[in-house]
Amino acid sequence: MKGRLVIISAPSGAGKTTIVNHLLEKGLDLQFSISATTRPPRGNEKNGREYWFISADEFERRVNNDEFAEWEEVYKGYRYGTLKSEIERIRNNSMNVIFDVDVKGGINLKNLYGTEAISIFIMPPSVPELEKRLLGRATDNSERIKIRIEKAKEEIKLSDRFDNIVINDNLAQAKKEVYLMVKSFLDH
Repeated sequence: MKGRLVIISAPSGAGKTTIVNHLLEKGLDLQFSISATTRPPRGNEKNGREYWFISADEFERRVNNDEFAEWEEVYKGYRYGTLKSEIERIRNNSMNVIFDVDVKGGINLKNLYGTEAISIFIMPPSVPELEKRLLGRATDNSERIKIRIEKAKEEIKLSDRFDNIVINDNLAQAKKEVYLMVKSFLDH
């Protein structure tokens, strides 16, 4: 039996990666779908672990060959996408696929896979709190944070396109809520 899909999306800094990592530790037969990106690695990121880091030319070639289930230019000059081959590799091993994707990518995956997927939007408690979290991460300069905040405001407007919305104002509670939603979906 082919695995099902769990789509977790949120504005940058809302906690989606933390929640995805929590779910991966919970014995739900989930395997992480590694996205491809044209942006350079940050910090300790490794090719094939957080992302497949590929050139803009390689990305374009794969777009033209219809190799992506979804892709988006998330930030100017930086494209992100989910390779169809990555999804099928995981599903054909009877594992469920979990995605940590941008908001538009999450919507596109849900539209493509329909009832085979659950989509969950992780909502920050507020835009000022989101900005505080991004500043606390210390991975971006103030200009990049400003861009991320403006993008987050637009992404929040799309939250109603998801099956579920979880407000992450208490991380332990948000983890529990998402776990129960995902477990229920996978059990049925």
